[in-house]
Amino acid sequence: MAEELETLLSRDFDLESLISLRREVERHSEEEGLAGLALYRFVVAVNEITTNSVRHGGGHGRLTLWKGADRLYCEVTDRGRGLPPGRERAQPPPSTSANGRGLLLARHGASRLSIHSDGDGTSVMLEVTYT
Repeated sequence: MAEELETLLSRDFDLESLISLRREVERHSEEEGLAGLALYRFVVAVNEITTNSVRHGGGHGRLTLWKGADRLYCEVTDRGRGLPPGRERAQPPPSTSANGRGLLLARHGASRLSIHSDGDGTSVMLEVTYT
């Protein structure tokens, strides 16, 4: 039997709406039972991916957040040029670097993270268990 999914949030975003989007993701995630450090890490993960979409994916993107039986899923898509080959598995940047930790933080904030990227854009799927 397939898991029934319910959409909690689906919206386009850009630089001006990142803060309000982060608050919406946090509110919906908390309402679904995510709490404490798990909530904080998931919200940071989503924020890093949406920020990457704005910075590197054409200035905007689309976020969809939905729930399953005991999981939250978040997909962030953009229409940028895509990640350079191998970037999704890249090593963390040197400790002296001010940038380049977004994917690393996102991986720590999700139970599972998958990336599809090509010349038509990038799609990042985050999943977290909340029970």
